[in-house]
Amino acid sequence: MSELLQQAMEAKAYIESQIMVQPRIGLVLGSGLGDLANDIEDAVRIPYETIPHFPISTVEGHAGQLVIGKLQNQVVIAMQGRFHYYEGYSMQAVTFPIRVMKLLGVDHLFVTNACGGMNPSFKPGDLMIIRDHLNFTGANPLIGPNDSSFGPRFPDMSRAYTPELISLVQETAQSLGIELQQGVYAGITGPTYMTPAELIMLRMLGGDTVGMSTVPEAIVASHMSMKLIGISCVTDMAIGEDLEPLSHEQVIEVANRTKPKFISLVKAVVARL
Repeated sequence: MSELLQQAMEAKAYIESQIMVQPRIGLVLGSGLGDLANDIEDAVRIPYETIPHFPISTVEGHAGQLVIGKLQNQVVIAMQGRFHYYEGYSMQAVTFPIRVMKLLGVDHLFVTNACGGMNPSFKPGDLMIIRDHLNFTGANPLIGPNDSSFGPRFPDMSRAYTPELISLVQETAQSLGIELQQGVYAGITGPTYMTPAELIMLRMLGGDTVGMSTVPEAIVASHMSMKLIGISCVTDMAIGEDLEPLSHEQVIEVANRTKPKFISLVKAVVARL
């Protein structure tokens, strides 16, 4: 047994000692979107610092706890706050909770994020379903020895974002009257926002949005054959030719305004999984 698997098993055992249910759906709640966890019923809340081998979230606006319970009559486990490579954690540490979710029985993963919109047809407040990504982090959480009990040495990424679930999200959004964009998410390390030239480059290479998360979780989810949904909240326009100064507070403010629409969509999708 690898050290990573051993640590994930220890984290799993601790979490199982705190709950009486088995989650099937995992939710990773990004910046400004953590309030969805407040709608989870019969919730058990487990601070990250109490879970063996878990990192600790350091980002403003991230609560830093697991919330396990029922959402739309489905048993879910939600990360209220995620980890980022720019916090100084390794890619393996950033994605450790996804490994633990899989061991707990999660087979569907729902990842969300706040991002910049590079596609000029987008606007702040839009929701975009991720159909693919560009990994511009310069790293990969699968670098190093591979434990075949998690997945293969060379996992396929051609269907990382599950096509059937993309269709389900689109149908659900339409039924709710929610306009939903779709596109390619460009993952970067941060913590700096991109320069105008970098944004123009990413857009020319096919990126519709840009952000500092999600790609590592998507890679690990694919490694473990989890079904994956990714939704981005466009909090600002990152158009290189017309770039305005940006702060984290602005990102949170737009994410908070978009929250009701986002929460209603996620809950409706969860009900149909």
